[in-house]
Amino acid sequence: MAVSDIQKETFFNLLEQIRTEVQTLRKKNKDLNRDNLKLKSKLEEIQKEQTDIFSSISESERIAMRHKVDGLIEKLDNHLKS
Repeated sequence: MAVSDIQKETFFNLLEQIRTEVQTLRKKNKDLNRDNLKLKSKLEEIQKEQTDIFSSISESERIAMRHKVDGLIEKLDNHLKS
């Protein structure tokens, strides 16, 4: 059974729509990748400038804070056990 001209035309129209959609998606993907790279470099820049909370305090203050936290954890444990 031969394929009619209408079926061929429909097939080629659909094929062209698929090609167009693929090209559009490729362009969007390329744009998103470019944006992603920009955001990653911004994030790296911000992270380089950032310091953590503990780097700005002295060793003795860190030890004191650790003891306070350990004490709070112990109180919580005792409370949960009773």
